[in-house]
Amino acid sequence: MTKPSNLLQGTLDLLILRTVQLEPMHGWAIAQQIRLMSKDQLHVGQSALYPALHKLEQQGWIASEWRISEQSRRAKYYKLTAAGRKALKTETAEWERLSAAISMIVRPA
Repeated sequence: MTKPSNLLQGTLDLLILRTVQLEPMHGWAIAQQIRLMSKDQLHVGQSALYPALHKLEQQGWIASEWRISEQSRRAKYYKLTAAGRKALKTETAEWERLSAAISMIVRPA
């Protein structure tokens, strides 16, 4: 299992944007969705997740609102903004370019 500090440092924003693109979610649900989508390979802790959410909200890539969660608790739900959709496209293209370049080194022809 990969620790967030090892892999997610440069990719956590992309993972969050992709996750909240599906539907508005609260922080714990975002972390669980990333874990599920990665087939339990990526675990995002609160110490990494909430600062990233705050930063993305300050950038205008996500917006938040308070709602009642499935457990009948008050929770902050995050959703993708128009600027976030644009950023997601850009970040995805950059990730694909970078991962292709790394693959050329790791798996030389």
